[in-house]
Amino acid sequence: MTSTDPALRHTLIRERAHHDRCRTALAGMVEGADEQVVIGVNASASGADAEVLGYRLRSQAKALHELPEGPLFFGRLDFGGEHDEQDKQDEHQALHIGRLRITEHPAEPPLVVDWRAPVSRAFYQASARDPQGVAVRRRFGWAPGSRGESGDLTGLEDEHLDRGESRASEIVAREIERPRVGPMRDIAATIQPDQDDLVRGDLAVSLCVQGAPGTGKTAVGLHRAAYLLYTHPQRIRRGGLLILGPNRTFLSYISEVLPALGETGVRQSTLRDEIARHPGKGVDGRDTAVVKHDGRMAEVLRRALYARVAAGQAGAVEVPDGSYRWRVPEGRLERILAGVRDEEPPYAVGRERVRTRIVRVIQEQAERRGGPPGAAWVQKISRARAVGAYVDTVWPRVRPEEVVAQLFMEPEVLEAAADGVLDGDEQKALLWARPPRSWKSARWSAADLVLLDEVAGLIEHPQGYGHVVVDEAQDLSPMECRAIARRAAFGSVTVLGDLAQGTTPWAARSWRTVLGHLGKPDAAVVPLTTGFRVPAVVLELANRLLERVDVEVPAARSLRGDGELRFREADGDLPGAVVGAVRDALGREGSVGVVAADADVARVREALGAAGIESGDAEEVGARVAVVAASVVKGLEYDHVVAVEPAAIVEAEERGLHRLYVVVTRAVAGLEVVHGRPLPF
Repeated sequence: MTSTDPALRHTLIRERAHHDRCRTALAGMVEGADEQVVIGVNASASGADAEVLGYRLRSQAKALHELPEGPLFFGRLDFGGEHDEQDKQDEHQALHIGRLRITEHPAEPPLVVDWRAPVSRAFYQASARDPQGVAVRRRFGWAPGSRGESGDLTGLEDEHLDRGESRASEIVAREIERPRVGPMRDIAATIQPDQDDLVRGDLAVSLCVQGAPGTGKTAVGLHRAAYLLYTHPQRIRRGGLLILGPNRTFLSYISEVLPALGETGVRQSTLRDEIARHPGKGVDGRDTAVVKHDGRMAEVLRRALYARVAAGQAGAVEVPDGSYRWRVPEGRLERILAGVRDEEPPYAVGRERVRTRIVRVIQEQAERRGGPPGAAWVQKISRARAVGAYVDTVWPRVRPEEVVAQLFMEPEVLEAAADGVLDGDEQKALLWARPPRSWKSARWSAADLVLLDEVAGLIEHPQGYGHVVVDEAQDLSPMECRAIARRAAFGSVTVLGDLAQGTTPWAARSWRTVLGHLGKPDAAVVPLTTGFRVPAVVLELANRLLERVDVEVPAARSLRGDGELRFREADGDLPGAVVGAVRDALGREGSVGVVAADADVARVREALGAAGIESGDAEEVGARVAVVAASVVKGLEYDHVVAVEPAAIVEAEERGLHRLYVVVTRAVAGLEVVHGRPLPF
């Protein structure tokens, strides 16, 4: 339909009226949720029931209040029969699809169906070859940045699947290619069939998505989280859902996606924030960090912890009980200790098992002497000084910091724990050059925090989550994977990443290795290779880099042919060339990311400032121009990227080609490469 088509104008009037009706209904839902909170406070129920009811009602009201403003539906499905908008339409056969279910009354058919509902799947999966009962699929076009005013509904597309009609959607293409300003948007309106399959995967199934740049892997992971919360609300909320990003900049970038989908109670965090027992201000050299992140450290730490369990050093246990003394001989104690060790419980649990079994032996003696003792007697024996002293001697209390600090401070302790696991140079790399007086004054590094978490997990299992979404997982070390695995031991995971973008010294070369360390070796690995955001001309350049990196991943292809790739030689004035490139980019619509090697960031920002161009940094979401260090640009994207001196980016780190691959694929409209040195392509 064209904008002058009377039928289109009539249809838009009807759909705008429906949107007004939905807006009124949503306001009623918000008001009703607030009233239910008040009613719930006064409800007669037991304390526990009232607390649960109140929490649910307040959570529902909070979610409705925090729903961001925007269009309430983006699609519609008409089922069965010929479609005649003017006089034959059966409204009961039409379903509007949106980000939230909207209804005027719970018992009535909804005005808008949640995109996650089973019936909505046909919106994403139906085709002319397999219409799934859909006669017409309609997509709505809204003005960019619409806050949900009905007048912002500017167009629509109808795809008559019942007539075998199949075509690419111009509305979807415009939405995908819309300039990127501010935080990441949700993609509920533009999910593609292969993405939808991943989003709607079973909660019990762990999944790994190998996603090339611009394929929407992060969006898929976030929408999968929203889908699981919708489909399994009780199971997920009971266990919790955790989104793990690589850094806080990335989390701020994705922070508005889940609230836009009606989900506000999800924890979004970094692994460091999850495990941090200390500030982590220490700095490791490269070789030291590599050893600390190596998966073999798990065995070294386990040996170091359980080396503190010492049999045969305490003798027999004698417990006074009035005028009588109960005695547990040394041989029996050693068998108890060995039995508990063989069961391999968490260290803290093992301590209590030793105590409990000693008390049980004494209880059996008391039963033979005078009949079953009472619970108070058993508790008294359990607290007896002799029992506690024995347990403290053979299975002492310990802090993770004590275990790790002793390893790094005492060469003989490290040698015993690392024998046959780490070689001499690796052990030397772990030892502190200037040991602190005690663990309390130690300056722990980021890698140390992972080791402390490993020991803490050996002492007592951490609270787990029902599902964990891990983004940029290719950069995780084996020890970091183990930290995540402990938090998903009884849940499932969604792993997102791209092996070609691995930039840490311990970055993965194989997803099977990563999944093994995560405790999910059987998880399916699914590739996404069709790019929707990054233009073809940029991906072609990236694929040239892909041939030179040491991972085997399929090359990406793009559905977009509208991007630009330009090269600008500096001719001895690199800052001036950067300023010129940024001025050109500002003449186009959208955000501009100026990405340089970390050491060059200050110089680039100074040059832009001298030229009167204001710039922010990576954490200033929404800044028109951002100057970003190459080391933190991963996961971000800009409409226009100015890549400054690729040779310097490559030389700045061991996996510099991988880093450059990340840099060039941040562009979703245009890429300009500014260089004064030969290009490493």
